[in-house]
Amino acid sequence: MVILQPGFLPWLGFFDQMFRSDVFVYYDDVQFDKHGWRNRNRIKSPSGPAWVTIPVLHSSKHGQKILDAEIDYQQNWPRKIIGAIRQNYARAPYVADYLPELEAVLMKTWRFLVDIDLAIVDMMCRWLAFQRPLFRSSELGIEGDKSGRLLAICQHFSASKYLSGNAAQDYLDTGLFLEAGIGVEWQNFNHPTYPQLHGDFIPCLSALDLVLNVGSKSNSVLRGNS
Repeated sequence: MVILQPGFLPWLGFFDQMFRSDVFVYYDDVQFDKHGWRNRNRIKSPSGPAWVTIPVLHSSKHGQKILDAEIDYQQNWPRKIIGAIRQNYARAPYVADYLPELEAVLMKTWRFLVDIDLAIVDMMCRWLAFQRPLFRSSELGIEGDKSGRLLAICQHFSASKYLSGNAAQDYLDTGLFLEAGIGVEWQNFNHPTYPQLHGDFIPCLSALDLVLNVGSKSNSVLRGNS
């Protein structure tokens, strides 16, 4: 069981959790973190990591949930993101194979950030050649707070094990899970290396970097079989 907040053009660690899951739940009805990964990620440029960001409306919306975050179209961000990818990956071997589909998604008009995030993840899962049963926490009708709610979601799907990112070790009540007979496993993600443009290898970029550089071999790289 994996329960993870949606993200924009997520990094490989996100897809590693999805790949290792039997059931994956988007945790889409918790508070939107303004400086997190819901609406931005990093690609590689000649000068290092570069942000690509979808602007979100914030006025009068303090404390809004992820699924309520609306996209700000006062800026022409789709063209900016597409231009940045095209410029920085002009020499990537597989940019022509994947960028047109991503561009089509970005150029659609979306009201809510979560919808474009999920559409892009779905597309990238096809690129990475795997599928998983996907659910949204907002559609499950499960209440609770913090560790208690995560546990309740696991119980809803009769999970025997909960896989979590290492950062949650600071706050997850593992004892609560163990009392309920559900094991907790930490991800301990070992980031793979692969051919990259622009000098020395940089980890923890958007998984788009992997796909544009190695194409159909991306699945093998993610699984550690490269």
